[in-house]
Amino acid sequence: PGAHLWHQPSDDHQLDKKKAKSLPSLSEKLLPAQSGDVLELDEVWSFVQKKACKSWLWIGLCRRTREVVAYAVGGRGAEACEKLKKTIPPAYAQAQTVSDFWEAYKQVFGQAHRCVGKDSGETTHVERWNNRLRQRLGRFVRKTLSFSKTEENHEASLKLFIHEYNIAARHEYLAG
Repeated sequence: PGAHLWHQPSDDHQLDKKKAKSLPSLSEKLLPAQSGDVLELDEVWSFVQKKACKSWLWIGLCRRTREVVAYAVGGRGAEACEKLKKTIPPAYAQAQTVSDFWEAYKQVFGQAHRCVGKDSGETTHVERWNNRLRQRLGRFVRKTLSFSKTEENHEASLKLFIHEYNIAARHEYLAG
């Protein structure tokens, strides 16, 4: 019996990876973009294997619908920010973007992008989303013993969480 329990978590991880691979692309399930939409951008760190191996999650959240319209996982530089920009669906590509003062945003999103302080209140929705992520997924808590053993597991759990979150956000938006 003990051997069965020992192997159970890896079976669960395999199931999570399989579920994540079967999900449609994020853009297929989004509510349609509208003129005047604003994307709040932010990044949040976690780690894979050990705390020295930081992994940054970059998020683009639609202020109107509260849906995550794009995300990328990588480092904290312009390369990962560019990866985020490339995952923004074409329908949202013309939306205004706003973030904190992290330099990579200005480099990648250009002059039309607005950088604001956290006290401006213009990034509160994405900051709240980050908080929700940290509360719901143990591997994103700053001081934790929970972590992903591989990047693949890390991204699979993240993808499942984002899809589940977007379903709830869409339902809440449509309910009104």
